[in-house]
Amino acid sequence: MQKLTAPLPAPDRPSRFPLVFEGLVWALYVGLYKYNFFMQEAGRLVPLTERANFPYPQLILFALLATLYIVPYYRVLLPLLLRRRRYALLGIGALLYTWWGIKLNLVLAHGLFQYIPSPPQLASYYQQEYLEAAATLLGRAQYHISLLFTDLLAFSCVAFVRIAFEHEYRRRHLEKDHLALQMEQLKAQLQPHFLFNTLNSIYGLSLAGSPETPRFILLLSELMRYVLYDSGKQQIGLPEEVEFLENYFELEQRKYAGARVEFRAVGDTAGVQVPPLLLLPLVENSFKHGRHHFSDAATVQATLTTTPGQLHFLIENDMLPEAPAASAKRSGGIGLQNIRQRLNLYYPNAHELHLTEHDGRYRAELMLRV
Repeated sequence: MQKLTAPLPAPDRPSRFPLVFEGLVWALYVGLYKYNFFMQEAGRLVPLTERANFPYPQLILFALLATLYIVPYYRVLLPLLLRRRRYALLGIGALLYTWWGIKLNLVLAHGLFQYIPSPPQLASYYQQEYLEAAATLLGRAQYHISLLFTDLLAFSCVAFVRIAFEHEYRRRHLEKDHLALQMEQLKAQLQPHFLFNTLNSIYGLSLAGSPETPRFILLLSELMRYVLYDSGKQQIGLPEEVEFLENYFELEQRKYAGARVEFRAVGDTAGVQVPPLLLLPLVENSFKHGRHHFSDAATVQATLTTTPGQLHFLIENDMLPEAPAASAKRSGGIGLQNIRQRLNLYYPNAHELHLTEHDGRYRAELMLRV
């Protein structure tokens, strides 16, 4: 049994959560917390007579102006130094930037605030604060330190969330690209197999003047069309995958007319989506190593059962007498590695794959929650 934990392939667009989270920080932290901070700061020195849920909403605008200095820090400086792994420089740079940035920004904010319509007592207070700050660039150290650490903490969280989601987005796209390469590899393996083996069979039939030749050509055409075109999709309808497997089995049955080659689909496949060619490695593996190549008494039998929320695929074949080394090679072949990796990407914690050998028969059983 396989329990795999890789995530599903990434969506086409990055998540909007970092942008929403950033907006919430500006609205809640800057629009409420810092607004309240400046209200209390002004109220200690200026008698504020207005009474309302949000007295002096001009201070919300002032809080926004007084926080603009932090944008280059969490949008540019922090991500840049994190990507370069300059952690010591990041710590020093963050403290220096915010310590001087908040001072300069408060000077600018106080200067701009005098042009915002405000009650006289509030305007006079901020004009006085602006003149003091412009003269010294120091103000009250406790005042700056309190805002500095809260600004640093709040907007560093914003930056870390953005970076984490960017890394996750890139990682998922790398997995998706890797999966596409696996698909191309699988198709590259499949095309020579069909073209050489099946064309050789068609050549032999044509020499004998067999009436089966047109049917062989039609089946090969349908199989190659699916492999070359339909398999490029990320998901495909299960009925189309079933039709592909039916054509594959019919082709093999016509090649080995004396053997017993059977495939049947049970249940309603309509509306079920699966990755294209998902089951092909298991099918190819059984035909490649089956005893039907040499014995008419051999069998290859497969059943695909669809129930609500679950898909069950079972394929069995009589085995060739193989040395242990050959058997070990079979169990770790490229095709089987491919299906394990694809199951890992498409069905994490939602599949079970069992490969067993017993009494001269090979059995592959796959169960999916779909």
